[in-house]
Amino acid sequence: MFSRTENFKQYTKYYPVVSTLIAINLVLFVITILPGIGTLVMNYGIQVNFRVENGEWWRIFSAMFLHANFSHVFFNMFSLFLFGPELEKIAGKARFITIYLLSGIVGNMATYLFSDSSYASLGASGAIFGIFGAFGALVYYTRRTMPMLRKLILPIIIISVIMTFLQPDVNVYAHLGGLVTGFLLGLIYLHPKRILSWRKQKMAGK
Repeated sequence: MFSRTENFKQYTKYYPVVSTLIAINLVLFVITILPGIGTLVMNYGIQVNFRVENGEWWRIFSAMFLHANFSHVFFNMFSLFLFGPELEKIAGKARFITIYLLSGIVGNMATYLFSDSSYASLGASGAIFGIFGAFGALVYYTRRTMPMLRKLILPIIIISVIMTFLQPDVNVYAHLGGLVTGFLLGLIYLHPKRILSWRKQKMAGK
């Protein structure tokens, strides 16, 4: 399910939303390490709570696409590369991007609401956890018909949540906010009857 065997051309063709998101994050990371413009982008893009409080609300969105260093962007984009395609295939392009963006936004809003005014954060991890949450909803719906899916997905979610609390400098509110948002959207989007209906509509449209 999460084994990627496609070549570059196939991957970008089959999973255009995931491919676009990865490209945006990587391009922006390269820009942020350039002298001058990189500092400017970081200064105006990362989420700093007191700046959000002063009306710079775009930071709740823009911070999702910025990363602190190579390991930060690599881990998040590798997770998106690995887990995103299956969800894009199951949910469809529009629903996938909704899950991704709303999970990241809600995670950053939770960061703003529950962290002190000096707190600064950035990264796509809230959105990535939204993908995990959506898979959690899929596990809930298929718990009787696809028990192997539960054995595959639940350990990933549990380990990710545990690591959230064990690792230093991790935005707990973004992770948990994204996870819960992804799960709730997954409950809406990934009901088996809805998935079947979408597939019938897609086949009828061909």
